[in-house]
Amino acid sequence: MSIFSRNKVDYTEASQSLGKRVLRSASELLQVALIVTAIVLPIRYFLVQPFYVKGASMEPNFEDKQYLIIDEITYRLREPKRGEICVFRYPNDPSQFFIKRIIGLPGETVTVSGGHVTITTLDGKTETLDESAYLASTVVTAGEKSVTLGTDEYFVMGDNRTNSLDSRIFGPVPRANIVGRVMLRGWPFSTLTWFETPVYKFQN
Repeated sequence: MSIFSRNKVDYTEASQSLGKRVLRSASELLQVALIVTAIVLPIRYFLVQPFYVKGASMEPNFEDKQYLIIDEITYRLREPKRGEICVFRYPNDPSQFFIKRIIGLPGETVTVSGGHVTITTLDGKTETLDESAYLASTVVTAGEKSVTLGTDEYFVMGDNRTNSLDSRIFGPVPRANIVGRVMLRGWPFSTLTWFETPVYKFQN
């Protein structure tokens, strides 16, 4: 009888010990999960966002179904720059997100004529925009349009100048509609690219 009782006690103590270890492990896992969540969620929802390219408006620099990482913090610290590729809410339907390149800045006059883009800056200088950093010399910018931007407006265009729904059609994009800038192309891995701001002959 005493042997049976001792075995029963040993079994009970082992069960309690196992239960404590399981609870301790579960508690540690929960702590790790909370820490990871506290780190990842702000990054995911406030700093960077994934973006999936749809359509051909940015070809040949961006292809359909490529996976991009969008930097959402930079434009909270400074204003968008010319040449940067941005993601914004379509002014005519804010539920849709577009990707285009910033061409004209607030207060400037953007003129599309004769296959070229001309910028008149705030200080009155007028120059034909040199886009050789991202467009082939054979690319012609279609359309005839001239628009003077407001203090919070941007003129955007797709790199596929003959097949892009952009500011030549729907007009300027309000600053409030711009979500962030394209920072990285992450997929496919063979096209992995970190994007820098193009350098023009004039900067504002």
